[in-house]
Amino acid sequence: MENPCLKGFLFLMGRYVLDLLKEFEEKIGYEFKDKSLLMQALTHSSYANEKHLGKFTDNERLEFLGDAVLEVVSSEFLYLNFTQFSEGELSKLRASLVCEPTLAYCTKEISLGDYVRLGKGEDQTGGRFRKSILSDALEAVIGAMFLDGGMEPAKTFILRFILTDIEHKRKFHDSKTALQEAVQAKHEDVLHYELVGESGPDHCKEFVVSVFVGDKCLGTGKGSSKKAAEQEAAYQALLLIEGENK
Repeated sequence: MENPCLKGFLFLMGRYVLDLLKEFEEKIGYEFKDKSLLMQALTHSSYANEKHLGKFTDNERLEFLGDAVLEVVSSEFLYLNFTQFSEGELSKLRASLVCEPTLAYCTKEISLGDYVRLGKGEDQTGGRFRKSILSDALEAVIGAMFLDGGMEPAKTFILRFILTDIEHKRKFHDSKTALQEAVQAKHEDVLHYELVGESGPDHCKEFVVSVFVGDKCLGTGKGSSKKAAEQEAAYQALLLIEGENK
């Protein structure tokens, strides 16, 4: 069903918005028949509220749908390609591919943060780089593609931009465990994480965490929770260790 509020907004914004949508379509390799679906997928609730666009004009409902499509496609892909994995192993691997940090990482290739429409406050506090916003928008784009063109374009998008470089993303998800094992094998000093900064309003904090072995900082990460920041810090540390071992 077409959203008249978003249709009207597209008309008012005119060529500038249509050019941005076209640019994004070229990046993802899919042209929407209904541009308002793509606009909705790129509209964060902060923007919809600020512009008084009306009920259900942000991307939250599309995110709900995209999440379900992503689960079906990723489950089929893993079932067919990891035939030696048990149900538990498949579930763990799928979780590593569709978790918030991994999905946010996947958005870099298409520069999704450049196209998401945010309220001024959200934008000024770093919303374009916030993993929760990016991962939600990515799922919303998947949902919009599913509604616009069916399962095939959504599946093609997921296979191209998400279900790639599996081992890399698997390591990203399990980075804290992998780092602990790597450090224990070579160091006597204790691995520990320190909160070194936080910013943003209480409802949308961003945390900065560094991971240390003794007094040496191995990596620093940011996240919408301390756990997410620790995970990224551990991943950056793993990349450092791998680089040193080459």
